Amino acid sequence: MIPASLLLLGAFAFGACGSGRPIHYYTVELPPAPETAAGVFPITLALGHIGGPEILMDQPIAYRSGPNEIGIYQYHLWEEPPVQMLKISLLRLLRASGKYQSVAVLGSSVPAAYVLQGRLYDFEEVDSGSISALVSMEFELLDRSTGRIVWTHFYSHTDPVQGKDIPDVVSALAHNLERGLGQITSGLDAYFSSHLASKP
Repeated sequence: MIPASLLLLGAFAFGACGSGRPIHYYTVELPPAPETAAGVFPITLALGHIGGPEILMDQPIAYRSGPNEIGIYQYHLWEEPPVQMLKISLLRLLRASGKYQSVAVLGSSVPAAYVLQGRLYDFEEVDSGSISALVSMEFELLDRSTGRIVWTHFYSHTDPVQGKDIPDVVSALAHNLERGLGQITSGLDAYFSSHLASKP
């Protein structure tokens, strides 16, 4: 599994004469993949639509302070919205795995036999006595030759935050996302290994 690292992009002060509060930007960074094992699945894979709630399609870091209340940090933002960050990270991991003839974004000129699509449900700090980081998402694989969903995976996990500052929250979310992406990529690997091996 490829470790995720926290990258603080910087802080920028807004307002005249330094009167504004600094805005901090964060992202998760995936280092280059290690050497891959020999063998490539003889298929093309496309990454399709990844949906999510409106709050995760914007940049402010979200927090949950109760079962029904979600807020945002006005001065702590993601470099890109979490839904977009998830899509970019997954695309990079699938390509770096070296297991597919081609991995493209749906709608590109590359014809794809399978489409992977999903939804990000949660990507936020949770305050419930202690502080934790929640990531929930679900993906499904569409076989375009039959129009059937042939594989699904739901991931939901809460990681404790080791600290009380926003960078600590971001680090916990990054490692949680890493774990979830690892399950998705290994699940796809297991599906195609079994499915292609069973074909005559």
